[in-house]
Amino acid sequence: MTGAASRCTGGGRISGRAAGVSAAVGIDGILRKSHLILPARRRFLGKISAAGQGWIDCLDIPPVTDICATPHFANVCEGKDTLIHTRHLPHSSFRISDCVILATAGHFTRLLLRTPPPFFTLAPKNRLSLISRHLNTNAHVPLNTPYSIQSSPEDDIEWNPIQKEKRSLPQQQTRSFSTTQEVSLEEEGKRSKRAAIKMSSQAPHPALLIPGPIEFDDEVLQSMSHYSESHVGAPFVNTFGEVLGMLRKLFITEDPKSQPFVISGSGTLGWDQVAANLVEPGDDVLVLHTGYFADSFADCFETYGIKPTQLKAPIGDRPQQDEVEKALKERNYKLISITHTDTSTGVLSEIKGIADLVHRVSPDTLVIVDGVCSVGCEELRFDDWKLDCVITASQKAIGCPAGLSIVMASGRAIERFKARKTPPGSYFGSWKNWLPIMQNYEAKKPSYFATPPPQLIHALHTSLTQILSKPLEERFKIHHETSQKVKKAIADLGLKQLASKPENQANGMTAIYLPEGMTPPAILPTLMKKGVVFAGGLHKEIATKYVRFGHMGVSVTDPKRDDIDRALKALGEGLKEVGYEAPNGKA
Repeated sequence: MTGAASRCTGGGRISGRAAGVSAAVGIDGILRKSHLILPARRRFLGKISAAGQGWIDCLDIPPVTDICATPHFANVCEGKDTLIHTRHLPHSSFRISDCVILATAGHFTRLLLRTPPPFFTLAPKNRLSLISRHLNTNAHVPLNTPYSIQSSPEDDIEWNPIQKEKRSLPQQQTRSFSTTQEVSLEEEGKRSKRAAIKMSSQAPHPALLIPGPIEFDDEVLQSMSHYSESHVGAPFVNTFGEVLGMLRKLFITEDPKSQPFVISGSGTLGWDQVAANLVEPGDDVLVLHTGYFADSFADCFETYGIKPTQLKAPIGDRPQQDEVEKALKERNYKLISITHTDTSTGVLSEIKGIADLVHRVSPDTLVIVDGVCSVGCEELRFDDWKLDCVITASQKAIGCPAGLSIVMASGRAIERFKARKTPPGSYFGSWKNWLPIMQNYEAKKPSYFATPPPQLIHALHTSLTQILSKPLEERFKIHHETSQKVKKAIADLGLKQLASKPENQANGMTAIYLPEGMTPPAILPTLMKKGVVFAGGLHKEIATKYVRFGHMGVSVTDPKRDDIDRALKALGEGLKEVGYEAPNGKA
């Protein structure tokens, strides 16, 4: 560094030459108040000793001649060592009662500290240590930025940095996207669990115990913060391919002809995929009705010109097999749809029995299951039960944030799609567009029709890894046991369920009739204050008479959580607070 630099205190003027630029600058306005205001988001390099001596390089700021005219440097508070805010950016204040400007050129300014500034001499040692660590140019991690400056021997300033032990950096590992060395899902699940323990907990919030969306595991939410990446790049394609492979395990299918689909959208998009791809305008379909969602599925079919026939049961019940058999013999139905768990009523359908009946009585009829609220908490065996299509969504028992429509189609369903006489009635939902994409992704080949959501796919990957780290039978069992616990507590409170028969009761949720004369607005806010969230009624005929309690996913499977116990306690106390007396005083 060449040229001279004059000493400046308080409100002096600087003169001299530095880096070929005249250092004769008037900076009275900035130094008179003993502060130099530097943008907090810029880079500062330099050396500051424990005594406060050393130098600071101020990078990417206007040259000194422009400092006084720059709005970012105009807000100076005399005698304060606090953060100073302007209308642009937060600023950090450095007190420099005695300094020398060594150089100014372009967007680089070097300041030389000759005497201990009050700011540093009064600062706690650990705070100084932190500053010194960040300004240490001898750090073992080399700087690699366009603004890196080599220390000049002409500075010749004695500097004794705070001694810190240098930690050896672990050897950088190259991530491989090859699947030749596979880790078992059990082992990966154990690793995920260990990692989750170290993660910060979620912000305090009431436990969300509705029939979806549900509470999410910390690690699943952390996966949502994955950095942005190409949807056709090797890392993401590999992740997506693994997701499709894990879905086969979740649905319990090993048939290579079956095909999973994961498309941006809600569970409702699954209805559109079925209606647009597996039947054609004018076809007859049989819809087994156990609540609100059968009505909606029928509406979807009608939108595509398909003729639905609904076989209805009383509220809280399900169509019986003899009724289904009679209906199948009366007409040639292209498919039959069954809602596994209808979240409006909490009714659980018997999928295996109906599927066996269909294959015996009407073997050409496709068996379609709406599993939006069942996949992940109810037993479902795609191959063994000879199902043709199961639709679900990410935000329920699978435990991933909402936004993914998930479908598993059988080889027979794919053949039915390929043999259709008319084009699919949907563009975005057409398997003509999505089938090759899903096949390529599963084969770890980049492909494109419409952009998938990478962060959601990563979250789904994490959730599926956790689910499959244990046998699915264990997962089904704990959901059943928790459901029985909830239903017993409901009965002890003298309350009734919409699904009165045990065989009709879902394991992932419970629909609860409120006491006579009570409506959801009377109890739901009280539950909210107690830290739990239930859902109001959804069935249009009785919506004001009941509430819905979702018990699935991590609220059930994570032993560290007490969501279910807190919810049952809150329900008993809340009912009492709004005037309900349970039998025998139970609450």
